[in-house]
Amino acid sequence: MTSQLNLYLKHLHQDLPAGIVVFLVALPLCLGVALASGAPLFSGIIAGLIGGLLVSWASGSQLSVSGPAAGLTVIVFEAIETLGGFGGFLLSVVLAGGLQIVLGFLKAGVIGAFFPAAVIKGMLAAIGLILIIKQTPHATGFDASPEGDESYMQETAESSFFELSEALEGITPGVTLVSIVALLILVIWDSAFVKRVKAFRLVPGPLLAVIWGVGFNVAALRYFPELAISEKHLVSLPELGSTANFLNQLRLPDFSYFDNPKIYSIAVTIAVIASLETLLSIEAVDKLDPHKRVAPTNRELKAQGLGNVVSGLIGGLPITAVIVRSSANINAGGQTRVASFFHGVLLMVSVLFFAKYLNMIPLACLAAILLQTGYKLAKPGMFVEFYRKGWNQFLPFVITVGAILLTDLLVGIAIGMICGFFFVLRANFHAAITLTQHGEHYLLRLHKDVSFLNKALLRKYLQEVPDDCELLIDGYKAQFVDLDILETIGDFMLAAPDRGIVVEIQGIPLEDITPSAGH
Repeated sequence: MTSQLNLYLKHLHQDLPAGIVVFLVALPLCLGVALASGAPLFSGIIAGLIGGLLVSWASGSQLSVSGPAAGLTVIVFEAIETLGGFGGFLLSVVLAGGLQIVLGFLKAGVIGAFFPAAVIKGMLAAIGLILIIKQTPHATGFDASPEGDESYMQETAESSFFELSEALEGITPGVTLVSIVALLILVIWDSAFVKRVKAFRLVPGPLLAVIWGVGFNVAALRYFPELAISEKHLVSLPELGSTANFLNQLRLPDFSYFDNPKIYSIAVTIAVIASLETLLSIEAVDKLDPHKRVAPTNRELKAQGLGNVVSGLIGGLPITAVIVRSSANINAGGQTRVASFFHGVLLMVSVLFFAKYLNMIPLACLAAILLQTGYKLAKPGMFVEFYRKGWNQFLPFVITVGAILLTDLLVGIAIGMICGFFFVLRANFHAAITLTQHGEHYLLRLHKDVSFLNKALLRKYLQEVPDDCELLIDGYKAQFVDLDILETIGDFMLAAPDRGIVVEIQGIPLEDITPSAGH
């Protein structure tokens, strides 16, 4: 316990600024996800609060940030429509959380380990590209969609690309100026020169970008109104002003829905999708973690389940670990769970007392922060790196990216997984048997498990062995050899003397090698 406290205190100077960045990114996303879900705006804030204040401590991940996920908005929207009320939907969120806790105790978190690295990196790159596509309208002042997290919501890829092209045509001068300067600030603040100066490192670049945006708009309203940013391009939060008003915003689930069977199917859907998104995000965060820590996935499922139970009980949206906010946390220098917790504290304080001031922040500043995060996730260098690794890595990577861009997060990952598993099976298929030559001596080696799937490959290799030579078949490394393989070797041994081939067997009992019934 003392060592953990020391760890948190040691990194406090990095975690607090990172928490501010995550807060600035999370705030509009909490509102945007709620708006896109057809839920009360405040339900998104509640989910963000639970993710920061509760799940950050229950989770086993030091850098993951939890909150309302854009990937669930379509499900939430349809569930509220199906049930005919938000209260009934909240009950399904509570049940989904309970189911996630059960999945955690059943050790279902191991599923996350089966996602190939190329697919996870492809997911990160696709999310980076989606961020760039979705945030460009905010950056240019085009009237964009309210969301902007890691999914297209109800939109199609085509409409998103169309909106992007329109955004580049429908430029608002003031908004565009704010976003360009904010991006320049972020790039300069991320440079090696600035990082060398300790005093500069104490101030997060995104905070400077926000200060610039607010300052510019205040000056513009006073001195050059034609460049001033309109209210629809500023953050929009309800002004509460007191704890009592905050408590009045909380809503209980409608327990009368218990006898409605639709509640249970919706709960299962939310639990499964939220768990998959969480496990994928945790895998991705572990890959981005500079300390390469590995989060316990079963504990993560329990933590997210607890978060969803509490969120549903007080009127919040479903929660998952979210990669965009987690990436922003890591990029901003977050080191421990304190950063995520602090973002929750800031969400609470801001909605209680400072909504008036937060509503002065241009969305263009937040768009610039997310554009930089998107670029870091989808760097051109990453595509080059996977290309150099060979087709086995490159194709699953680019297919995952393309599939997510053309469909949505989960469908794209499923396509990427199928592609990834195909290449894994193909690689294992070819690695099971090897044939090497040294003069007139040939070595056929069986590696690990050799199944009937490898019979065609074995026959191909045996046909390549020329007449009048020596062949050593080495099975010492094989843990399992299928009967079909043994029969193929037996058939070859019968025919070998006619071709002048001397066959020697090692590591396989001769009594196991029997030719097929036709001989």
